[in-house]
Amino acid sequence: MGFFSKLFGKTEETIDPNQIYAPMAGRAVPVTEVPDPTFAEGLLGDGIAIIPTDGKVYAPCNATVGTMFDTGHAISLEADNGAEILIHVGLETVGLEGKPFTVHVNSGDKVKKGDLMIEVDLEAVKAAGLNTITPMLICNTDDYPTFNTFVGKDVTNGDVVIELAK
Repeated sequence: MGFFSKLFGKTEETIDPNQIYAPMAGRAVPVTEVPDPTFAEGLLGDGIAIIPTDGKVYAPCNATVGTMFDTGHAISLEADNGAEILIHVGLETVGLEGKPFTVHVNSGDKVKKGDLMIEVDLEAVKAAGLNTITPMLICNTDDYPTFNTFVGKDVTNGDVVIELAK
């Protein structure tokens, strides 16, 4: 235990680099349930999707932001373990031109699991007639012979939804 953690009683949370946590609160479902073939057929990689109950998008692991799209609808991350992660908030949301999104990180930023990255007004997305389901993909899935997803349950950023290992 370091000096400051002894002094203030705080210890840093240990994160298993092979565990990817839910980026949003909601229902975790198989990515095959996303009503868009680009995601459902694994064209960009395998993963999970969240049917969100809250519009806050948190870092699912310790990572570096690769691209924070100007419109706020998607973000790519490179996890500390090398996993290339894409989080796409809703479907066809790029057409909203960023209006319901508030971005809290920039390309190149380092994030820790649980850092708030994006906020989205889910009601505005729904009012535009768009689906809020949020796919989270590991774009370099082939690099991980062990790839397990944990779906079919309600989750928060405290829940592991993908576990992978080389």
